[in-house]
Amino acid sequence: MQVVAIADPSKARVEKLQSAHNIPDEQCHSSWESLLEAPKIADAALICTIDSLHEELAVAFANRGYHILLEKPMSTDLAGCQAVYSAVKRNGVMLAVCHVLRYTPYNRKIKQIIESGVLGSVVGIQHTEPVGHYHFAHSYVRGNWRNEAESSFSLMTKSCHDIDIIMYFLGNDCKRVSSFGGISHFKPEKKPLAAAGAVRCMDCAYEAQCPYSAKKIYLKPAELGHKKWPVDVITDVVDIESVAEALRSGPYGRCVYECDNDVCDNQVVNMEFDDCRYASFSMVAFTKEICVRKTRIFGTLGELIGDGNMSIEVYDFLSQKSTFHHPEPVSVHLGGHGGGDMGIIEAFVNAVATRDPTLLPSNALTSLDASVVVFAAEEARRRGVVVDLDEYRRQNEVEY
Repeated sequence: MQVVAIADPSKARVEKLQSAHNIPDEQCHSSWESLLEAPKIADAALICTIDSLHEELAVAFANRGYHILLEKPMSTDLAGCQAVYSAVKRNGVMLAVCHVLRYTPYNRKIKQIIESGVLGSVVGIQHTEPVGHYHFAHSYVRGNWRNEAESSFSLMTKSCHDIDIIMYFLGNDCKRVSSFGGISHFKPEKKPLAAAGAVRCMDCAYEAQCPYSAKKIYLKPAELGHKKWPVDVITDVVDIESVAEALRSGPYGRCVYECDNDVCDNQVVNMEFDDCRYASFSMVAFTKEICVRKTRIFGTLGELIGDGNMSIEVYDFLSQKSTFHHPEPVSVHLGGHGGGDMGIIEAFVNAVATRDPTLLPSNALTSLDASVVVFAAEEARRRGVVVDLDEYRRQNEVEY
């Protein structure tokens, strides 16, 4: 694969990518519109923008005949997801939404185990995403995904991965969903009394006792020489002075109890599939581990217990013995999302190079299906009802 052009409003990011990929000046753009207007010079476009731009860019580049690798979510509303699906189908191009859990060695092994039949008929799944206490504070309280008006609800922006992987394991025939959730902690009434009056961590008397302190999350790592996520998100220049200034004046220095966040930090989703099969999903902010998903799968012949990382136990009911599976290890340098980041890149490049969409475990249809379930679950949470998926599709005129 060769990177031949880049578009980004940040000059620093453009220069970094230009240097890394030896891109000529004329192919470095400050806007996506400029890139789109230029002559088509590539087979595929990688769309890695903020969520609110996904629909517009995906439709535009599909109309130009580009195959598309699209960061999740597909869109921030259901009509947008439908528009992306329709544009891809109409133009005959491939779409891979970055539901990267399908591409990890760990989840591929779980899928193989299910398909081998050793569990018998799968009747249920319990799946948990421990977001991580400081990850949630960074991304969903202070950061880009904190506010629905600027992005979308957290089940979509954070956990559409998880609804998608449940459907990958159980199938796309989800029939009904219910959900409960809300903001358990990150709100003004939960602010410690000792922090009263402070709106930024740099000026707070309680800061040393606060586990969500911006100084702990950003400034202390910078002082220790750490220059990657999440420190590199808050400033283009990662040094102590720039980080400190970002905390004094930017959004990432705000008190977590004084932000404009309105997305759930604690949510559960219940899913009913055909033939009396059920799945339960829990997304929770308040955990030690960051995004190390835990999965239990219940079959008529056995049970699978996955630690979310490197060990999968399969207990056989007949022999009453456990077999342990250890997916192939992932290089530290290629290990984003448990190897899913590199996995989807490899699959997408191979699919485009060979013009074989079957090389992609996810596609426009599976992503639209997962998105429908996520939007339906959020409606169930807001209204306090059980949502029938067939009726929800009819009401929202979802077309495949």
